[in-house]
Amino acid sequence: MRILICDDDRMFSAQLEKCITDYFHRNELKAPEIAIFDSGEELLGDTGERDIVFLDVEMPGLSGIYIGNELKKKNEAVIIFVISSFSEYLDEAMRFHVFRYLSKPLERQRLFRNLRDALQVYHSAAAKLLIETRQGCYTVLASDIISIESLGRKITVHTIQGDYESLQTIKYWLGILNMNCFFQPHRSFIINMKYVSGFDHSVIQLCENRIKAYLTRRKYTEFKQAYLLYLESAR
Repeated sequence: MRILICDDDRMFSAQLEKCITDYFHRNELKAPEIAIFDSGEELLGDTGERDIVFLDVEMPGLSGIYIGNELKKKNEAVIIFVISSFSEYLDEAMRFHVFRYLSKPLERQRLFRNLRDALQVYHSAAAKLLIETRQGCYTVLASDIISIESLGRKITVHTIQGDYESLQTIKYWLGILNMNCFFQPHRSFIINMKYVSGFDHSVIQLCENRIKAYLTRRKYTEFKQAYLLYLESAR
């Protein structure tokens, strides 16, 4: 894992780096690589992985808002924390789905709580799953699974890369896809809320209406609430 800090205040960057290091040490987690940048230009010129990024809003040159938008264009899965002393930037930051908005001075315990949540999201998105088919076995990221569909004895796993006819049962997939972004709206479907493009009382549309899943009326309210919570957590 690689964590980036971008802030023109070097003392604050050093404080934040120490807090992050302490969190991983206290929880007996493998220490991440931490890279510190003084400007947005310097960060954008970096060619390494960008898993979690802490961005100051107000910096000379390119602003944190601009940098955040650029990072999301290149990697939608990057987890971005926006840091600022001024709350008026919140609306702009939310437009590129900032993960959390942290204020200065840094609150250590609040940082720890939000860092825990970020790591849960990171590990869920990075989880690799095995799909067994008659043709062989294939590895996919959990975040790339759009939906699972059961039709008779045929189990189809719809992914970004394509469709796979899985030998595993819908019960198996329900047990392994236990992240908050997955939901079972009907006994024959499991969907990834990341790809929901619309829904009514009977059908959920996925991937700009290219794939659909049935939604039972008794689960409509539960799904709607779960989806709203997912949208809130994805901001």
